[in-house]
Amino acid sequence: MNTLVIGGTLFIGRPLVAGLLKAGHQVTILHRKAGHGLGKRVAEIVADRNDAAAMRRVLAGREFEVVFDNVYDWERGTTGAMVEATARACGDRLERYIYMSSVAAYGDGLNHHEGDALAPDDHPEVYVRNKAMSERALFRLHQRTGLPVVTLRPPFVYGPGNPFYREAFFWDRLRDKRPIIVPGDGRRLMQFVYVKDLVWACLRVMEAPAAVGHAFNIANLRPVTQTELVEALAGAASKKAQVVRIPRERILRAAGAVPGPRLYFGQNFDLPPITQAVSKAQRVLGFRPTGFQEGLKATYRWYVRHYDHKAPDYAYEDHLLGTEMSAAAR
Repeated sequence: MNTLVIGGTLFIGRPLVAGLLKAGHQVTILHRKAGHGLGKRVAEIVADRNDAAAMRRVLAGREFEVVFDNVYDWERGTTGAMVEATARACGDRLERYIYMSSVAAYGDGLNHHEGDALAPDDHPEVYVRNKAMSERALFRLHQRTGLPVVTLRPPFVYGPGNPFYREAFFWDRLRDKRPIIVPGDGRRLMQFVYVKDLVWACLRVMEAPAAVGHAFNIANLRPVTQTELVEALAGAASKKAQVVRIPRERILRAAGAVPGPRLYFGQNFDLPPITQAVSKAQRVLGFRPTGFQEGLKATYRWYVRHYDHKAPDYAYEDHLLGTEMSAAAR
C-alpha cells in the first residue's frame, strides 16, 4: 500500500516506518524539517500539519491509501479543526485514516471502554480537549462522508527511544544509588503500553476490515500502582529500589508540579489516574500485549547502550528529601 506517516521521525513514527517497510509498503513521511535518516526508500513531504492551507497544497493530487496521523504539537497544540483539515486534505480514495489519540481523551476515571463518553469541549486541560475534539471531528466525517477512520487510545507509551524523561529518570537514580521519591501512598494507578505493541496495532488496523469506524484502547492488560512501577523498573535493571514516600501536599508546596527540571517522579508521570480495558482490541484485532517486565528489560538494554547519561541535577530532590527528614524528626 501507498502510506503516509505524519510524524515519522520520532518515538512511535520510527518503528512504524520500519514496520511498514518490512511489510513491503511504500512509505512517505510528512514533517516540518527536511531530512529524516530513515533511508532512501522513505520519501518525505515538508509541511506544518497545523497549517490547513499548507496541508491542502502539499497533499493535492497525491493518492495515499493509508494515512497515519501521529503528530501532536506540544508547544502550540493540535486542535480538532486542524486534524479534520488534514483528513479532508487526504482526498476521498483513502482506505484508512489512523489517528493516534490517547487515553487522555476520556478526561479521567478508571476502566474505560471505547463506548464511554469522551471529555467535553470545555475540559480545562488543552491536550485532553484537543484529543477528544479531534476524535469527534473524525467520527463525524466517518458518518457524513465515509472517512475510513480508526483511532487508537494508548496510555503511557514506553520503550526504546522514549524522548520523555520517564523510564530513564528512575534508572538514572537507581544507577546512582539514589532514593526514589514516591508521591503519597504510592497506590495511584498508571497504565502503560510497549511502543512495539502500539506499532503492531497500527499495522493491524490498516488491514483489519472490522476496524473501520472504531476506536481501540491499546494498553497492557492491567494497570500498576506507582510503587509497583518503581519495583518493576528496578527489577528490569536488576537493582533494588530505596523508596521514600512524601505526601503530595508537601511536594506541591515545594513547587514539585512545575514543569522542567523540578521532577520528582518522571516527566508528567504523577497525574490523576486514568485506566482502560482492552477487551475490544483483544476480540477484534487479536491484540496480545507484551509482558510489562519483558518490555522493560528490552527498554533497559536500550538505555544502557544508547541513553545520554548526563549527570542529573538532584538538588530539588535533595530539598524534598531534607524536608521529609525534618518533618519525620518533629
